Amino acid sequence: MDEISVRVEAEVNPTESEEKVKRAIENIFLNMKMQTKPLAKRSVLIAEAESKAAFTRLHSMLRRDRIRAAARKVLLEGVSGKTVSFCLNKQVAYAGHVSFSKEEAESPLGPIKVRIHCSNPRELVKWLTSENV
Repeated sequence: MDEISVRVEAEVNPTESEEKVKRAIENIFLNMKMQTKPLAKRSVLIAEAESKAAFTRLHSMLRRDRIRAAARKVLLEGVSGKTVSFCLNKQVAYAGHVSFSKEEAESPLGPIKVRIHCSNPRELVKWLTSENV
């Protein structure tokens, strides 16, 4: 898991505060470089990092919320080659918790889309969801 990069995207709807969407991402991931990309009637917040340290908070939250087994299943389903993709509920992330969601259906304000590229995605999933702290 030497090389790792993560890209997080979340739409900022006209009814949402960009600061709150940033906060939702920061509640889950650490040390992200963020930028806003304007679109027609909304914008997209893009956050990126190239360090395993970005996942430290997520790692802790999976234990605190006792959802390691469920997280392992979702994360493994999202493995494709050297990539892990999954979505998080934006409102739940803002509240400081983790809830996995489908692309659009389960998150009325749109999901936080996460795409991780690393040399060994299964090893990353194992680290994120293992019992060891």
